[in-house]
This record gives sequence, structure tokens and C-alpha cells, in this order.
Amino acid sequence: MNKKEAKQKIESLSIELREHNHKYYVEDNPTISDYEFDMMLKELQELEERYPEFADSNSPTKRVGGEVTKNFETVKHKYPMLSLSNSYSREELVDFDDRVQKLAGKKVEYTCELKYDGVAIGISYKNGRLERAVTRGDGTQGDDITTNVKTIRSVPLQLKGDYPDEFEIRGEIFYPLSVFRALNEKREEAGEDRLANPRNAASGTLKMQDSAVVAERKLDCYLYYVLGEELPYDGHLENLKAAASWGFKAPSEEKKLIRTAKNIDEIFDFIDYWDEERSALNFEIDGIVIKVNDYDLQEELGYTAKSPRWAIAYKFKAEQVETKLNKITYQVGRTGAITPVANLEPILLAGTTVKRASLHNADQIAKLDIREGDTVQVEKGGEIIPKIVGVNLDLRPDDSQPTQYATHCPECETKLIRLEGEAQHYCPNAWGCPPQIKGKMAHFISRKAMDIEGLGEETVEQLYEAGLIKSIADIYTLKKEELLPLERMAEKSVNNLLEGVEKSKQVPFPKVLFAIGIRYVGETVAKKLAKHFKSMEAIRAASFEELVAVDEIGDKIAESILHFFEEERNRELVNRLADIGLQMEISAEEDTSKSSKLEGLTFVVSGVFEKFSRKELKQAIEDHGGKNVGSISGKTDYLIAGDKMGPAKKEKAEKMGVKLITENDFSEMINSQAETQGRLF
Repeated sequence: MNKKEAKQKIESLSIELREHNHKYYVEDNPTISDYEFDMMLKELQELEERYPEFADSNSPTKRVGGEVTKNFETVKHKYPMLSLSNSYSREELVDFDDRVQKLAGKKVEYTCELKYDGVAIGISYKNGRLERAVTRGDGTQGDDITTNVKTIRSVPLQLKGDYPDEFEIRGEIFYPLSVFRALNEKREEAGEDRLANPRNAASGTLKMQDSAVVAERKLDCYLYYVLGEELPYDGHLENLKAAASWGFKAPSEEKKLIRTAKNIDEIFDFIDYWDEERSALNFEIDGIVIKVNDYDLQEELGYTAKSPRWAIAYKFKAEQVETKLNKITYQVGRTGAITPVANLEPILLAGTTVKRASLHNADQIAKLDIREGDTVQVEKGGEIIPKIVGVNLDLRPDDSQPTQYATHCPECETKLIRLEGEAQHYCPNAWGCPPQIKGKMAHFISRKAMDIEGLGEETVEQLYEAGLIKSIADIYTLKKEELLPLERMAEKSVNNLLEGVEKSKQVPFPKVLFAIGIRYVGETVAKKLAKHFKSMEAIRAASFEELVAVDEIGDKIAESILHFFEEERNRELVNRLADIGLQMEISAEEDTSKSSKLEGLTFVVSGVFEKFSRKELKQAIEDHGGKNVGSISGKTDYLIAGDKMGPAKKEKAEKMGVKLITENDFSEMINSQAETQGRLF
């Protein structure tokens, strides 16, 4: 066989194997035997070994794995991977439908689909080839696990048909239940511990360094959302049907895994069907997802900080068990918040052994009259966090006594306080209570904050107990000679830690603001504050009125910021961090602000535009000091109106005296000269 013949044979075998793979793993309709498939695959492997110059990085032979990944690269998502809002009642679904219909100003078509209980994944394709697969991570960035995902046979490496040049498809990787049971039986026979549940097992498998082991685990994947600039259709379901024709395992109407719904009753029909039938599936689901089908309307409805406004997840009723509450103890969080914890007689619940459950606060304990020695009903909230939902009073001991809530901190014995309007008790000893000090440090070094490589929670605990760090600023004074004598501190790990600490000085200001741990200042709030005030100094000097004027900053957040900077030790800490070299102002690259021409003005963007996308228009509003809102109210100043805008929205704007402007009008508002072609700055 010459090189030309070898190249042709490799190409023909690859095409044929991809088609057989699709028929077997996606269509569940094999047309050749496993033996015939294996022989073809073996022939391809041998040819690729002899002629490596013709081997394709997305060859069917890559399905068997073999590559070893030491560290998974962190990759930023092109489109944020947000979580869905969860609902546990039909009333909340009715409210969701009412809200969407009102904002849309017209009848809305939904898609209903299964909520797969697995590991979320985003897979990018370029020119029909799998380019990259990234986990959800924190929603902004995740781990690149491309090598492992390539071993999943239902994920196409090379697409077929008429697909876009570049796009991303998202879905859920899971263990088929039959495979998971077989794996546990095999582990049990080998004397190994059984894996607790399919979801955790899938997550652990995808983080394995050896892709050959991942290939052996036989994971599966449903892909259920397509994103891109040039998708073939304007509808979610229509694009999923197209994705199926490109080779993806997407939920189909034929198998009743997805359907459109024109009203709330049709949504309930789908929920009722799968609440009964889910036990027949070979994978786990924990609910139903309802999405607005129209992509333009999705964009118009927009997002909150954490989830899209155009979708909601209905969760099936959680599994519930009864067990004995042995003792109530109290935990101290990094903000000083006290959380009562129920220590339970161990019991199996939703695939895991539960020993502890949160009791939330004193009001919850009083509401359910929970007492030590009670037999309590436990379920998993969202099937993740165990919680007590009731007490079996028939089994309550005769000598039972009402619970007396803690009056002093269990760690430092400081008297607890409870502020007016607050549900939780607090330990006010922020600078002397060990769990608070260590908790603040753990938060400071975390991935979403300073992301200090080589420094984890266990190391923080070790350094604190050794007396080397007493506040977050002390992390930057650590010396090699102090660290080397400590247990598990070899030369390499010490060097990695110190390099990570030094590198963190370049972490952007919004993350520094989040990292210092001001109460109620989460990741999103920190970004908004940083963008508005530009520097730590400006935030410190801001008045209550100036703080609440910032988008989404309410009274509670403003008061918390003021209270933080009123504390002299907090001011000293921030000064010290600034002297160390942490970023205390927003960089030129991060600062997208171009002017304050729109300051104090509120906009609604609706419809389809010729020159700019809605995303570009909204970004321009923020860049010039304006505020975006999702719905029209008496406080709205302008409605930027495009084609296909709902008539109800236009009518509402006119009724409320909101001025309607075109994209050209808006461009003229923000440009010093009347240039409207392709400019928003």
C-alpha cells in the first residue's frame, strides 16, 4: 500500500466508523456487529501508526483514550454558563409564565425538556470538528476536559451535514444507570467501596488524568442547547433538531424527551408524564426544564446575575426519610453567622449517607419545634443539601425538652447578637474568633477571589495553627524558611505557594474587592461597585446616597459597606493590602466606560436591529453611564425599539410616556458626531 492509498483508506475507514458509532450510540440502531466494528477500528489504528502524518486529532481511534492530562487548563466561557432558577411548586410556574407573557407582550411558545442529573458541559466546534470541551466551573470559567470528553462515544468528533462554521453546544454528561450498577458490582467484587451516586461518579470520572480509564467508564451525553452567531434557526427546538442531523445525541420529540408547549396546561402535562415515567429511564433526571423557545425573545428577556429570565427548572419532589436527631451543635461562618446543625443517626438518602443537616436558624427550630431526641423527616433540598422538614411527634420521648438556642459563640464564648430584621444570630468577635478568621482567609484565597495557587483551606488551617498568619494580609509576609519546617511542606510545594501568592498581586480589582469579604458584597456586586467607583479609595469615600445610586445596590449592601469601613482595623487591613501591591483600582483594559452622557437614564432594549445586536446596545448603554432594565415602568426613560417588538410593549411605553427611539437615535445620543454606521462609542 502506497501513501496515497493509505491516506484514502484512513479517510474512508474514519467516515465509516463515525457513521457506525453514531448508529450505535446515538440512534441505538447498530447495523454491524461489535466484532466487525472492532476489526475496522483495529485496522485504522494500525494504518495511523504506520502513517502518522495522516492521523487526525479527531480520529475514531481517539475514543479509546490513552492521553494523560496532569493539570486541566482553566478556560473562560465565551457565553456564561448560568444556573437555572429552581421551582418546587406549580404556583411558581404559573408566576413564571405570567411574568414572561407580560414582558413579551404576546403569547409565548415554550419547550419542555428533561432536567438531566449529571455534569454540565459546553463543547465548541469549529469547521465541523470538536475543538474544546469545558466544564461549568464557576459559570465564568471552567476546566478544559477535551481529552476525556472525546472518549464519550455519543459526542461527535466530526460533524456531518450543513452545520455552522463555529458554535457551542451544551448538555449534560451522565452515567447510564445500567453502566453505573455494573461498575458498582465490579468494585464490590474487587473489595472496593461502592460509588455513592451516578452524578458524583460522572464528575469524578471526568477529572481523571488518564483518558483511557475515562473511556472504559462508558459515560453518555445529551446535548440540549446550541449557541452561536450564525445558527440556522431562531428557535431552540428547531436548532436542536438541526443539531441531531449534524450527529449530536439531542432530545427528540419522537422519544417524548422534549416538546413544545403553548400554555401552562401543556407544561403541566409534560411534568405529570415524566413524574410517572422517569423510573423507566436508563439515566437520572430530577425535574423538568421550561424554556422560551424563541432566541430573540430569550435575549430580550435577558438574565439576572445568576440565571436567565427565560427559563426555569421544576424539581420533582425530593426523597424523604426519617431518622433520629442525636444532638444540635452550632457552626460559625466567616461572617460570624451562627448556623445550627442537626447531628443525625446516619441514614441513606438519595444515594448518599446523611449524618448532618442544617437547621438554618432559631426561627426554623422554633417553627418546627425541633428537639434533641426527636425522630425527624429529612430530605435533600434540590436533592443536594440535606434539610429537616418535619418532626414525627408520635415518636417524641416523654422527657423531651424544647430547644434552648445558643446564647454564646461555641468557639470564642462571645455573647451572640441578633440584629433587627436578621434571621441569624452572629458572633461579633470578627478579629478574635478562630473560625471567622480562618473562614475569611479561605474565602480570600478561593478560586472566585484571589485564586492563589498552592494554597488551600487545609494549608490555611495549618499556617493559622502554626501562628504564621492571623489575617489575610499576613499571607503576603510568609517566608520560605518559616514554611519548610512545617509538615507536608517540601521545597517544591513551598515554592509553588510563594509563587502563587506573588502572582495574586495581579488579580483584578473587582476580585480583590470581593476577596476582602465585606458582608453582602458578592462577586456580582463587587463587579458593579468596581465599575462604578473605579477604585477602593472612591468606595471608601462614598456616602450612603452615592452607594444606593449604583445599579442593584440596596440599603442593606450600602449599610454593610459603610459599617465595614467605619471599623478602624478594616481600614488598616485595606491600607496594608494596598501597600503590599494588590490592585486597588480598575485597570484601563477592564474599564469599558467611555462617557457619562447617559448617567441617570434608564433604557429598555426590545426587538431586532439591523446594525447592532441587543447585546451591543446594552453594553453601549452601560459604557456611557446608563442603566438597562428588562421591563417598562414609570421610571424608564427610553425604549430602543427594533423590528418584531411586541405591540403590547409599545402600547405600554406610550401609555407611560416612555420615549421610543431607534438604534440610529441612540447612536446619535452617545456619539459626539452624528456617525451612525457601525459605531457605538
